[in-house]
Amino acid sequence: LKVLSRIDSILRSPRAPPLIFRPSKGPVQNYIKENGQGCGFEHLPLTIGMWADQLIALKDLHRSLRKLSLELLPWNTKDPQDNRESIRVEDLQLIVDAILEELEHKEKNSQTQSLQTLSAIVSHFQKLFDVNSLNGVYPRMNEVYTKLGEMTNAMRNLHELLELDSSAPPTVVVDTVGKLCDIINKNVTEQVQQLLGTRDIHSIINKLEEHECFFPPFQALIQDLLRLLEISNVDDILPAVQNLK
Repeated sequence: LKVLSRIDSILRSPRAPPLIFRPSKGPVQNYIKENGQGCGFEHLPLTIGMWADQLIALKDLHRSLRKLSLELLPWNTKDPQDNRESIRVEDLQLIVDAILEELEHKEKNSQTQSLQTLSAIVSHFQKLFDVNSLNGVYPRMNEVYTKLGEMTNAMRNLHELLELDSSAPPTVVVDTVGKLCDIINKNVTEQVQQLLGTRDIHSIINKLEEHECFFPPFQALIQDLLRLLEISNVDDILPAVQNLK
């Protein structure tokens, strides 16, 4: 009974968990009352058994946390608790705190790296599109976006006009336009040759030279006639000459 009384005083202390002490019920409670003892720990073996299971689970939890720590902190291989038979909650808390500290450090580094990356992207944009200040980045972005839209629409229209596949690259479009221009220039040359009545380039040159020799005196003659006849229209020259007869 003295031992039970000492246990009862410990269990009733303010530091004892409330789960340990429970008032006795039934015949045991009557027996205790008859003997003047008020100890209520008949369930204590079950509680101690539960604690034993929890201590085993605590070791398993410690082992899992150590594996996680080795994955996140591979350089931290020391663990003074590895050789201990009993594991305390404080040991687990140290591992968790170390992991949380490393995660916070990585998050800060990630944010810093992200800011550095964004700064590098803005600087690269300024170099590519000749932007002198940060205030000019947004207007130039809008300008580039507008120009890109215009170019995209123009390329789409060219694809349709030239009957090209929409996946054809710009080089194919340029080559096709160049060939079309060659065909047009060739047709124009042939039409000029037919108009001048010759297919020889030297003959064309001769005709142009003849034109240069003939046209200036003819133009001077016409101007003199208009002045002498006091008229301003070439069509009026012939009627004016006929009236002079």
